Amino acid sequence: MKQDYLITGDSLKLMADLPDESVDMIFADPPYFMQLHKELVRPDATAVAAVTDDWDKFQNASTYDTFTKEWLKQAFRVLKKTGSLWVIGTYHNIFRVGYHLQNTGFWILNDIIWRKTNPMPNFKGTRFTNAHETLIWCTKEPRTKYTFNYESMKAFNDDLQMRSDWFIPVCHGPERVKNDNGKTLHSTQKPEELLYRIILACTKPNDLILDPFVGSGTTAAVAKQLGRHYIGMDKDATYIKHAENRLKSVKKIKPDLVYPTTKELPQKIAFGDLVAANVIPVGTALYDAKGNNKVIVCADGSLKMGKTQLSIHQMAAKVKNGPTCNGWTFWHIKKGKTLCPIDILRENAKIDTIQNNKKEKTK
Repeated sequence: MKQDYLITGDSLKLMADLPDESVDMIFADPPYFMQLHKELVRPDATAVAAVTDDWDKFQNASTYDTFTKEWLKQAFRVLKKTGSLWVIGTYHNIFRVGYHLQNTGFWILNDIIWRKTNPMPNFKGTRFTNAHETLIWCTKEPRTKYTFNYESMKAFNDDLQMRSDWFIPVCHGPERVKNDNGKTLHSTQKPEELLYRIILACTKPNDLILDPFVGSGTTAAVAKQLGRHYIGMDKDATYIKHAENRLKSVKKIKPDLVYPTTKELPQKIAFGDLVAANVIPVGTALYDAKGNNKVIVCADGSLKMGKTQLSIHQMAAKVKNGPTCNGWTFWHIKKGKTLCPIDILRENAKIDTIQNNKKEKTK
């Protein structure tokens, strides 16, 4: 299937030409349906560059609802079962979109609050400053293996689990795409950092991303930078022209630097392996953290207490009188006058195993 292109036309018709389950992620920034009835003016009498474009105008709420249901229906069809949809909006439209999104069959995973660090103030002082937009992240089914690069997002966030409120400034300065007259091309251009997070979080290199309302081309630009493929659609030929020019200057990050972070899974060593290797000899006494509930290690790796003989986990659960318990952290071994969790011996055994494996490779 053709990819890495922008195309001018009605997104509903263009999406209909895409094969079923052909894209890995969709980012949609549909019209806001703001329906402003008069010009916004600053205290100094200058006009505010608000969203007054023709593409944001609909006859009424019913017309907007029909439009929303139609593009969501196509999005559901072309999205892979393992893919995800991201849609962004303001209070003007996001609740209507969310309602139709669920009726279409999408399963919501999160709503993300994009908190703007530099929002436009409420000049009239009649409302709270509108300082955020809402993103909805969803999949086609409740139980599906969607892509979520958790470790990458944690690394991105200084090794802390990333939250659902993102502090990102609105698009400004050199990042703003200008038209031929040097003025702002698109009234709702999204910051690259917003798409950077989304694409890092929910796609893998060479995945295909669809943006049915691509506008100034931010989704395509970040996708190209991160080694993903893209398809961008918009009915405004001027937007597409400038977005294509924008893409020409985008530099791809080296392929080996865009792969998601993966957590190194610990090497599994059974308790019986430690017994067999004499790391924890048969007959050794183990205790709980307080030095009570003495058990004896048996030859098969089980633990014996009186006439009861169980695995390390089953014995720990029995002592705690609970359904389950991690025996590796529950049971302790005496090292001089100190009680150490047997898990430490397992970790040391892993290190020894790794070192031995390295020695074997160098022989």
